[in-house]
Amino acid sequence: MYFASDNASPVPAEVLEALARANDGPQMPYGHDTIMDGVRARLREVFEAPGAAVYLVATGTAANSLSLAMLCPPWGAAFCHTTAHVQVDECNAPEAFMNGGKLLQVQGADGRMDPAALADMLQRLVPASVHNAQPSALTLTNTTELGTVYTPDQIAALTGPAKAAGLGTHLDGARFANALVTTGATPAEMTWKAGIDILSFGGTKNGLMGVEAVILFDPARAKEFELRRKRSAHLFSKHRYLSAQMEAYLEGDLWLRLARQANAAAARLSAGIAQIPGGRVMHPTEANMVFAEFPEAGHTRARAAGAAYYPHETALGARLVTSWNTTDADVNRFLGLIHG
Repeated sequence: MYFASDNASPVPAEVLEALARANDGPQMPYGHDTIMDGVRARLREVFEAPGAAVYLVATGTAANSLSLAMLCPPWGAAFCHTTAHVQVDECNAPEAFMNGGKLLQVQGADGRMDPAALADMLQRLVPASVHNAQPSALTLTNTTELGTVYTPDQIAALTGPAKAAGLGTHLDGARFANALVTTGATPAEMTWKAGIDILSFGGTKNGLMGVEAVILFDPARAKEFELRRKRSAHLFSKHRYLSAQMEAYLEGDLWLRLARQANAAAARLSAGIAQIPGGRVMHPTEANMVFAEFPEAGHTRARAAGAAYYPHETALGARLVTSWNTTDADVNRFLGLIHG
């Protein structure tokens, strides 16, 4: 009954086996390993983007911060949702990587940015005076921090006005796979076809030991990213161990299967809580996160039995995150405890 975070999940056997294979003999360092050649080709195939530049880093914070630094200069501003991970959970790393660039928060219900709120900010700030931060980037999160999902049309409704105003666009896809299997969209439809310039393609929250891909759909900026990655100390020497994880993740669409398992567990958990007397789902459950309230006695019983999750928003609120290895037994036991 571990619902605190999908970061706590173990690593699937397929990934560990790939790491063991990668450990056999020497490989060129710094991303020149032969495994990475296959990863690069596979991601280009998955995203229908044969010219995309593909890079790996070990953390989502690095992926997001390097991506935003590509789009936002020191005098610039990047628009994000008020609950965005880059705003709330990355200890000002994006601002540090932007060397003075700032994040401007945009409202929106259930974790999704409101197009009208973005339009209002763009109208007020573009074109910007020399005295103001220059609007430079838009960053969206899919899956959002409140467990909801943007469809390709919803992404396009935000990237369209942003691009018309001259902004670059970034998608924080730490839980990209979870969003994708919910919508049924293709990876291309969810990204560059919807107006995204740079994607942080997550792996760690969906079962990997620690690797994220940064995909630049405009390869003209590849050299800049390579320099920024090295300068920020995020270029791994023994890069093959990043490559091997991503290779296994993509093989046979393991990444989609893991996400479907996590999403199904969340749907079961959410539906069960909604049926409990005094239970209430606080935001739509569209991926692998459930935000809900239930009676205090249920909290007491669940915690006493060892359930792990975070409080959220209200005295009786909870944030519950399922993982690729969350079982029906985990969910059923938890529901039984909080129902009483």
